[in-house]
Amino acid sequence: MNTPTQLPPFAGKTFEVSYNGLTAINAYTGEGVHVRYEITGGDFTGAKGEVAYTWQHIAGETYAISWQEANRATVVHIDDFASGTSRSFFTAPSLEFFRLEGSLRAL
Repeated sequence: MNTPTQLPPFAGKTFEVSYNGLTAINAYTGEGVHVRYEITGGDFTGAKGEVAYTWQHIAGETYAISWQEANRATVVHIDDFASGTSRSFFTAPSLEFFRLEGSLRAL
């Protein structure tokens, strides 16, 4: 698990994740603790906020990143920054569970 003295390599960077039916912008703040997210395409378009996240290095340039949104939705990403791929597992406030796979690109 991350510690307060470590910064992930994606800190201070912004990425677009694009899945079948959902597109979002994730802007990771420079201190390595918060993410600003905005869903820009799909059923949840318009959802946005800033929340604390946790991260864990998996291997190479692949990281597990997770957070809980103000509406109680939970999000877990497995992002491979080298290959530009993202897998997301999230539970919406309605308790509907989603498993998504798509692309990840720096903005």
